[in-house]
Amino acid sequence: MSFQRVTEQTSNYRHLEKMSVQEILTSINQEDHTVPQAVAKAQPAIEKLVVAIADKMLAGGRLFYLGAGTSGRLGVVDASECPPTFGVPHGLVVGLIAGGDTAIRKAVEFAEDDREQGWKDLQAYDISDKDVVVGIAASGTTPYVIGALNKCREHGVITGSICCNPEAPLSAAADYPVEVVVGPEFVTGSTRMKSGTAQKLVLNMISTAVMIQLGRVEDNKMVNMQLSNDKLVDRGVKMLMEKLSLTDYEKAKALLLKAGSVRKAVEDYV
Repeated sequence: MSFQRVTEQTSNYRHLEKMSVQEILTSINQEDHTVPQAVAKAQPAIEKLVVAIADKMLAGGRLFYLGAGTSGRLGVVDASECPPTFGVPHGLVVGLIAGGDTAIRKAVEFAEDDREQGWKDLQAYDISDKDVVVGIAASGTTPYVIGALNKCREHGVITGSICCNPEAPLSAAADYPVEVVVGPEFVTGSTRMKSGTAQKLVLNMISTAVMIQLGRVEDNKMVNMQLSNDKLVDRGVKMLMEKLSLTDYEKAKALLLKAGSVRKAVEDYV
């Protein structure tokens, strides 16, 4: 199959400026309904990538996400949510974006076109063959990401990729490629829409499945979450009360705050 830039194909809708707000929203929603179906088709590839990541992380490795623009920001978001959600140390899951942290809030012109910078950014973290690097690019053609994955391959670092075009160059550079082909965007070429949604869904699947494999979830509870605000403390207290069959909220809260996590509180109580 020859490479097709499906993400750049013309929208299925015309004259968007003439649509009513209701028509715009209904059309966007109709398009969004197709995204989970595309993700489901990619599930076997996602599974292979998750298993590879979990194996490396169980052996002491780290997970790196690497992307540009929307793709890079989604990787940064997923990485940044792992410590508070699963109680893992900062630096175990790292999100890198072309243009650096400035690019999280403001586009950095031509940053994604630098084929060498992605590898340089990884080297700043002493990347090694213990780690896994997942390149994210809706188009599957971003030089910043492809260049980094090629360098990873030269140095024996396992790689994965997430893109939204079939048979993309990025997929050829990855050991475990994931392609979620969602079709043309509602606004032609605006890959922050369906492509971005697809990438977010896949990232949710990857990080959550990996963290469960690492033992960071018990039953269906975030027993290692950081107690960083009142809402999470309250959630933790209720988990602890259920787990230990406690009826005294304040006693459970005191146990939780002393231990620092639900899991540790249960271990201390037992």
